[in-house]
Amino acid sequence: MRAVYVEALIAAPVERVWSATQDPTAHRRWDVRFSRIDPVPGTTPARFRYSTTVLPGVRIGGHGVHAGERTRPDGTCTSALHFGSDDPRSLIASGSGYWRYVPGPGGVRFLTGYTYATRWGPLGRLADLVFRPLFGWATAWSFDRLRLWLEHGVPPERAQRNAGRELALRVLAVTGVGALVASVTDGSATAAGAVLAASVVVLALPPRLHTPAARCRRRPPDRLAARPPSVLEKL
Repeated sequence: MRAVYVEALIAAPVERVWSATQDPTAHRRWDVRFSRIDPVPGTTPARFRYSTTVLPGVRIGGHGVHAGERTRPDGTCTSALHFGSDDPRSLIASGSGYWRYVPGPGGVRFLTGYTYATRWGPLGRLADLVFRPLFGWATAWSFDRLRLWLEHGVPPERAQRNAGRELALRVLAVTGVGALVASVTDGSATAAGAVLAASVVVLALPPRLHTPAARCRRRPPDRLAARPPSVLEKL
Protein backbone atom coordinates (compact mmCIF):
# COMPACT_ATOMS: atom_id res chain seq x y z
CA MET A 1 0.00 0.00 0.00
CA ARG A 2 1.14 3.53 -0.76
CA ALA A 3 2.53 5.53 2.15
CA VAL A 4 0.48 8.43 3.52
CA TYR A 5 2.10 11.80 2.85
CA VAL A 6 0.98 15.20 4.19
CA GLU A 7 2.78 18.55 4.08
CA ALA A 8 1.80 21.96 5.47
CA LEU A 9 3.61 25.27 5.17
CA ILE A 10 3.51 26.98 8.58
CA ALA A 11 4.54 30.62 8.87
CA ALA A 12 6.23 30.27 12.25
CA PRO A 13 9.78 29.79 13.57
CA VAL A 14 11.02 26.23 13.41
CA GLU A 15 11.52 26.28 17.20
CA ARG A 16 7.77 26.82 17.73
CA VAL A 17 6.82 24.09 15.27
CA TRP A 18 9.27 21.68 16.88
CA SER A 19 7.96 22.45 20.39
CA ALA A 20 4.29 22.11 19.44
CA THR A 21 4.88 18.74 17.78
CA GLN A 22 7.48 17.13 20.04
CA ASP A 23 5.85 17.93 23.38
CA PRO A 24 3.24 15.18 24.05
CA THR A 25 0.86 17.53 25.87
CA ALA A 26 0.86 19.99 22.96
CA HIS A 27 0.81 17.24 20.34
CA ARG A 28 -2.41 15.63 21.48
CA ARG A 29 -4.15 19.03 21.50
CA TRP A 30 -3.97 19.47 17.74
CA ASP A 31 -3.68 15.90 16.43
CA VAL A 32 -7.16 14.41 16.08
CA ARG A 33 -5.67 10.93 15.67
CA PHE A 34 -4.71 10.71 19.37
CA SER A 35 -6.63 11.04 22.63
CA ARG A 36 -3.59 10.51 24.86
CA ILE A 37 0.18 10.36 24.36
CA ASP A 38 2.16 9.34 27.43
CA PRO A 39 5.97 9.12 27.40
CA VAL A 40 7.59 6.15 29.15
CA PRO A 41 10.12 7.74 31.56
CA GLY A 42 13.77 6.74 31.43
CA THR A 43 13.73 5.08 28.01
CA THR A 44 16.33 5.58 25.28
CA PRO A 45 15.32 5.83 22.47
CA ALA A 46 12.20 7.48 23.88
CA ARG A 47 9.19 5.22 24.15
CA PHE A 48 5.57 6.23 24.51
CA ARG A 49 2.07 4.84 24.81
CA TYR A 50 -0.93 6.29 23.05
CA SER A 51 -4.65 5.81 22.81
CA THR A 52 -7.30 6.96 20.40
CA THR A 53 -11.08 7.06 20.67
CA VAL A 54 -12.58 5.29 17.67
CA LEU A 55 -16.19 5.33 18.92
CA PRO A 56 -17.86 6.86 21.98
CA GLY A 57 -16.55 4.86 24.93
CA VAL A 58 -14.23 2.73 22.77
CA ARG A 59 -10.50 3.43 23.01
CA ILE A 60 -7.69 1.57 21.30
CA GLY A 61 -4.19 1.75 22.73
CA GLY A 62 -0.79 1.40 21.16
CA HIS A 63 2.91 1.90 21.73
CA GLY A 64 5.85 3.42 19.95
CA VAL A 65 9.47 4.51 20.00
CA HIS A 66 10.86 7.68 18.49
CA ALA A 67 14.03 9.69 18.08
CA GLY A 68 14.71 13.11 16.67
CA GLU A 69 17.57 15.09 15.15
CA ARG A 70 16.98 18.66 16.26
CA THR A 71 19.80 20.19 14.21
CA ARG A 72 21.14 18.86 10.91
CA PRO A 73 23.88 20.30 8.66
CA ASP A 74 21.30 21.27 6.01
CA GLY A 75 19.24 23.24 8.56
CA THR A 76 16.37 20.76 8.69
CA CYS A 77 15.09 18.79 11.67
CA THR A 78 13.74 15.24 11.65
CA SER A 79 11.81 12.93 13.92
CA ALA A 80 11.27 9.25 13.21
CA LEU A 81 9.17 6.59 14.90
CA HIS A 82 8.00 3.02 14.92
CA PHE A 83 4.53 2.34 16.27
CA GLY A 84 2.07 -0.48 16.72
CA SER A 85 -0.80 -1.90 18.71
CA ASP A 86 -1.35 -5.24 20.44
CA ASP A 87 -5.10 -4.61 20.63
CA PRO A 88 -6.84 -7.09 18.30
CA ARG A 89 -9.50 -4.44 17.60
CA SER A 90 -6.89 -2.21 15.96
CA LEU A 91 -6.67 -2.39 12.18
CA ILE A 92 -3.08 -1.15 12.42
CA ALA A 93 -0.68 -3.85 13.60
CA SER A 94 2.62 -1.98 13.19
CA GLY A 95 4.06 0.88 11.20
CA SER A 96 6.74 3.51 10.87
CA GLY A 97 6.98 7.10 9.80
CA TYR A 98 8.78 10.40 10.09
CA TRP A 99 8.32 14.13 10.50
CA ARG A 100 10.60 16.53 8.69
CA TYR A 101 10.93 20.26 9.37
CA VAL A 102 12.33 22.29 6.48
CA PRO A 103 12.79 26.03 7.20
CA GLY A 104 12.41 28.41 4.28
CA PRO A 105 11.55 32.01 3.36
CA GLY A 106 7.79 31.43 3.77
CA GLY A 107 8.00 29.48 7.00
CA VAL A 108 8.51 25.83 7.87
CA ARG A 109 7.56 22.98 5.59
CA PHE A 110 6.24 20.52 8.15
CA LEU A 111 5.77 17.16 6.49
CA THR A 112 5.13 13.56 7.35
CA GLY A 113 5.29 10.24 5.59
CA TYR A 114 4.19 6.98 7.16
CA THR A 115 2.86 3.56 6.38
CA TYR A 116 1.69 0.54 8.34
CA ALA A 117 0.78 -3.13 8.15
CA THR A 118 -2.78 -4.22 8.82
CA ARG A 119 -4.21 -7.17 10.70
CA TRP A 120 -7.39 -9.23 10.08
CA GLY A 121 -6.00 -10.75 6.85
CA PRO A 122 -7.90 -10.06 3.60
CA LEU A 123 -10.69 -8.33 5.53
CA GLY A 124 -8.16 -5.89 6.99
CA ARG A 125 -6.69 -5.12 3.57
CA LEU A 126 -10.19 -4.47 2.27
CA ALA A 127 -11.06 -2.22 5.21
CA ASP A 128 -7.84 -0.31 4.67
CA LEU A 129 -9.03 0.81 1.24
CA VAL A 130 -11.40 3.10 3.15
CA PHE A 131 -9.40 3.61 6.34
CA ARG A 132 -6.12 4.77 4.78
CA PRO A 133 -7.63 7.72 2.86
CA LEU A 134 -9.61 8.71 5.96
CA PHE A 135 -6.48 8.48 8.10
CA GLY A 136 -4.64 10.65 5.59
CA TRP A 137 -7.47 13.20 5.66
CA ALA A 138 -7.36 13.23 9.49
CA THR A 139 -3.61 13.87 9.33
CA ALA A 140 -4.07 16.78 6.90
CA TRP A 141 -6.92 18.24 8.98
CA SER A 142 -4.75 18.02 12.10
CA PHE A 143 -1.80 19.69 10.36
CA ASP A 144 -4.05 22.57 9.36
CA ARG A 145 -5.30 22.88 12.93
CA LEU A 146 -1.66 23.11 14.04
CA ARG A 147 -1.04 25.78 11.39
CA LEU A 148 -3.99 27.87 12.62
CA TRP A 149 -2.65 27.63 16.16
CA LEU A 150 0.88 28.75 15.33
CA GLU A 151 0.04 31.30 12.62
CA HIS A 152 -3.17 32.87 13.91
CA GLY A 153 -3.21 32.02 17.59
CA VAL A 154 -6.38 29.91 17.28
CA PRO A 155 -6.19 27.25 20.03
CA PRO A 156 -6.85 23.74 18.72
CA GLU A 157 -9.92 23.40 20.92
CA ARG A 158 -11.48 26.55 19.43
CA ALA A 159 -10.57 25.43 15.92
CA GLN A 160 -12.44 22.18 16.51
CA ARG A 161 -15.49 24.08 17.75
CA ASN A 162 -15.29 26.28 14.66
CA ALA A 163 -15.32 23.17 12.48
CA GLY A 164 -18.28 21.72 14.36
CA ARG A 165 -20.32 24.91 14.03
CA GLU A 166 -19.53 25.26 10.35
CA LEU A 167 -20.51 21.65 9.67
CA ALA A 168 -23.78 22.15 11.56
CA LEU A 169 -24.54 25.28 9.53
CA ARG A 170 -23.89 23.46 6.27
CA VAL A 171 -26.17 20.58 7.29
CA LEU A 172 -28.89 23.04 8.32
CA ALA A 173 -28.53 24.86 5.01
CA VAL A 174 -28.89 21.64 3.03
CA THR A 175 -31.87 20.59 5.16
CA GLY A 176 -33.45 24.00 4.71
CA VAL A 177 -33.05 23.91 0.95
CA GLY A 178 -34.63 20.47 0.85
CA ALA A 179 -37.56 21.56 2.99
CA LEU A 180 -38.11 24.69 0.88
CA VAL A 181 -38.08 22.79 -2.40
CA ALA A 182 -40.40 20.11 -0.97
CA SER A 183 -42.88 22.77 0.12
CA VAL A 184 -43.25 24.28 -3.35
CA THR A 185 -42.97 21.19 -5.52
CA ASP A 186 -44.50 17.75 -5.77
CA GLY A 187 -41.23 15.85 -5.28
CA SER A 188 -40.50 15.53 -8.98
CA ALA A 189 -37.15 14.52 -10.41
CA THR A 190 -36.49 18.16 -11.29
CA ALA A 191 -36.99 19.17 -7.66
CA ALA A 192 -34.68 16.38 -6.49
CA GLY A 193 -32.04 17.62 -8.92
CA ALA A 194 -32.40 21.14 -7.59
CA VAL A 195 -31.90 19.92 -4.03
CA LEU A 196 -28.85 17.92 -5.08
CA ALA A 197 -27.33 20.87 -6.92
CA ALA A 198 -27.93 23.22 -3.98
CA SER A 199 -26.43 20.67 -1.60
CA VAL A 200 -23.30 20.36 -3.71
CA VAL A 201 -22.88 24.15 -3.73
CA VAL A 202 -23.35 24.44 0.05
CA LEU A 203 -20.96 21.60 0.85
CA ALA A 204 -18.35 22.84 -1.65
CA LEU A 205 -18.08 26.33 -0.17
CA PRO A 206 -14.54 26.90 1.18
CA PRO A 207 -14.14 26.85 4.96
CA ARG A 208 -13.71 30.08 6.87
CA LEU A 209 -10.23 31.38 7.65
CA HIS A 210 -10.11 30.03 11.21
CA THR A 211 -11.79 26.71 10.46
CA PRO A 212 -9.40 23.78 9.93
CA ALA A 213 -9.57 21.88 6.67
CA ALA A 214 -7.32 19.54 4.70
CA ARG A 215 -5.40 22.47 3.15
CA CYS A 216 -2.24 20.41 2.71
CA ARG A 217 -0.07 18.91 0.03
CA ARG A 218 -0.80 15.20 -0.30
CA ARG A 219 2.04 14.12 -2.61
CA PRO A 220 5.78 14.53 -1.97
CA PRO A 221 7.12 17.33 -4.19
CA ASP A 222 10.73 16.11 -4.19
CA ARG A 223 12.95 13.17 -3.27
CA LEU A 224 14.01 14.66 0.05
CA ALA A 225 10.42 14.93 1.25
CA ALA A 226 9.66 11.34 0.23
CA ARG A 227 12.84 9.79 1.67
CA PRO A 228 12.65 8.53 5.27
CA PRO A 229 15.42 9.94 7.49
CA SER A 230 18.40 7.76 8.35
CA VAL A 231 17.54 7.96 12.07
CA LEU A 232 14.56 5.71 11.35
CA GLU A 233 16.94 2.83 10.66
CA LYS A 234 18.48 3.20 14.15
CA LEU A 235 15.23 2.63 16.06
